[in-house]
Amino acid sequence: MLRASLLAAARSTRMRSLIETVPATRAVVGRFVAGSATEDAVRAVRELTEAGLRISLDHLGEDTTDARQADVTVQAYQAMLAALAAEGLASGADVSVKLSAVGRSLPVDGEKIALENARKICVSAAAMGATVTLDMEDHTTTDSTLGILRQLRVDFPWVGAVLQAYLRRTEQDCRDLSGAGSRVRLCKGAYSEPESVAYQEKSEVDRSYVRCLRILLEGNGYPMIASHDPRIIAIAEELIAETGRTADDHEFQMLYGIRPEEQRRIAAESRTMRVYVPYGDEWYGYFMRRLAERPANLTFFLRGLASKS
Repeated sequence: MLRASLLAAARSTRMRSLIETVPATRAVVGRFVAGSATEDAVRAVRELTEAGLRISLDHLGEDTTDARQADVTVQAYQAMLAALAAEGLASGADVSVKLSAVGRSLPVDGEKIALENARKICVSAAAMGATVTLDMEDHTTTDSTLGILRQLRVDFPWVGAVLQAYLRRTEQDCRDLSGAGSRVRLCKGAYSEPESVAYQEKSEVDRSYVRCLRILLEGNGYPMIASHDPRIIAIAEELIAETGRTADDHEFQMLYGIRPEEQRRIAAESRTMRVYVPYGDEWYGYFMRRLAERPANLTFFLRGLASKS
């Protein structure tokens, strides 16, 4: 019930106005969001890289219905990639792109515009030695995202996909995307979805995650294991050994600000750990989904507000 309420609040303009106007909120959000500006993100990338971690950057924003704003988002990614390259940090970096942030939600030719804008980001990433991963959004956009992915992979076969284990369709999507060279980030999922398309109980989602992960690890692609759950990570390590995977043909991923000690533990074992680093002013929807994912995050938020009020 709490998770559903928080996810509903993530799309509430009234709640957004309330949360964003609380003076202490920004200080607490800083745990999960690197900052507003490009230089904030570069600073976070430098710190993580020096600690032996890799990064995936997300310029926050979604559900854009203004073509000019979609262009601004593309330019922000291009500026970020250029800034990383100038600091010698672009090679091996990844940028995560929500297609709704680059035009898919536009009322006319949204998919076409999103494809063109995503292609621009891919061109810039390729020039800097970086990669791009298409973030997945709610279930109504899954087919569209995978369709755009297929078109981008014609010229950029390294473009990554995100699959969400709570969706009932995901096992088949994993089979379809488990071929050679296919980069797939497997996460549990962070949107409010109906029972007809998504598992509702945590135990069901966990079992689906393990089934999907086995499919990816037994395939020929490059699985990206996105989870903070200690039990899931332990199971993943067992499956990695069982399937004969080596340290360079898969990676673990976690979110900026969540379980940093575990991130460094995995990296210290000469395994690839990539940290998902969000930045920008449009942090509200992302932040509310992080609160919905783990009660501990909500507790941290409330304590932070109390201490700074």
